[in-house]
Amino acid sequence: MQVTETLSDGLKREYKVVVPASELDAKVNARLDELKARVQIPGFRPGKVPVSHLKRLYGRATMAEVIENAVREANNQIVSERGYKLAADPKVTLPTEEGAVQSLIDGKSDLDYTMAIEIVPPITLGDFKTIKLTKLTSDVTDEEVDTALQRIVDQNRPFAPKAEGEKAAQGDRVVISYAGSINGEAFEGGTSDEAPVLIGSNTFIPGFEEGLVGIANGETRTLKVKFPEHYQAEHLAGKDAEFVVTAKAIETPGAVELNDDFAKTLGLESIAKLREVVKESLGREHSGMSRQKLKRGLLDQLDKMHKFDPPPSLVEEEFNRVWKSVLQEMETEKKTFEDENTTEEKAKAEYQAIAERRVRLGLVLAEIGEKNNITVTDEELNRAVMERVRQFPGQEQRVYEYFRKTPEAVAGLRAPIFEEKVVDFLLELASVTENKVSREELYKEDEAAAA
Repeated sequence: MQVTETLSDGLKREYKVVVPASELDAKVNARLDELKARVQIPGFRPGKVPVSHLKRLYGRATMAEVIENAVREANNQIVSERGYKLAADPKVTLPTEEGAVQSLIDGKSDLDYTMAIEIVPPITLGDFKTIKLTKLTSDVTDEEVDTALQRIVDQNRPFAPKAEGEKAAQGDRVVISYAGSINGEAFEGGTSDEAPVLIGSNTFIPGFEEGLVGIANGETRTLKVKFPEHYQAEHLAGKDAEFVVTAKAIETPGAVELNDDFAKTLGLESIAKLREVVKESLGREHSGMSRQKLKRGLLDQLDKMHKFDPPPSLVEEEFNRVWKSVLQEMETEKKTFEDENTTEEKAKAEYQAIAERRVRLGLVLAEIGEKNNITVTDEELNRAVMERVRQFPGQEQRVYEYFRKTPEAVAGLRAPIFEEKVVDFLLELASVTENKVSREELYKEDEAAAA
């Protein structure tokens, strides 16, 4: 086999590979020699079929198989001998001219092809013991528990019919029938015979719930409202509409006492146990946010420590994935780049930088894992699969079969587990100082981003 490098440009390499016809023929003969013990051909005893006869029968098919294997073996050898890590699968260009292909299959010419690859650059890892991080933590306060308990009460508050003659007020639940129209014409999804509306919940479009204040049982009203500009149903977004509404029942919220009886309606033995469960849940939320911020700080440090140009193909793939998601979200929310106070060009540049950072950090984490023998065990992977399966009650078997038959889906579970294990490894080496802060301080940046 002859290998000649024809291109070395940044992370791109290209090679011209020639495998002599004599070498291919030898491989064909060896393959046919393996087959002769198994094939059944009339007129010949098992294992006694001459290779020359087998070549006449199966030579072309065997040559095609040999060529495929030869290309794969040659590519692997080139990459292995040079110590490359590939950013993507090699791009192989074989002869396409009919005469050349015919001559190759017939064993009359050498296998002559080109292989183009993009490699991952060598990564020099920094000294992780120099990393200094601050871990924000926050205790769960009684006030937080009280607020969370009040949300639970509101979600489980009983409703009872209002006294005859009393009208709907803020906080009441009104069961209505309605028929909506735009320009006098009914529209899909605009009617209902029995819909409960909690006045003040802001779950209906602006003006709808407010229009029910003061309505009496059995009363019919016409509400004039406008769908939001970014309403999820495109055909309704920004449109003026009228709803003819009839109140079928008016219910007022009942009082709820936070006592053992209320806790028992939720499956817990006492209010003390309910407070304990709520506090533990809030504690897990705080721990999750603390971990998220600590990890973000670690990744920022890794990004500063490792500056190199990542493979363009990986960056392009990541950018396309992110950009597609951005455009879909903007389309759903009916937003423009002007609404975001930017331009498409500026947004693309921003997400291009994000894609480069993600790819670079992904390669750094992979290198750290490889250098330190960090792997994901079968047990960890199986546990992740079962956790995902449990998220779909009633469909467990179908979801499990999906993961069993879809290696790509399992790989999607492996990646985040691997990343978290590498992060844990780095946090053990880094200098981490804890700083206890308020709940507001712990969540400050994320709540601002959400707004």
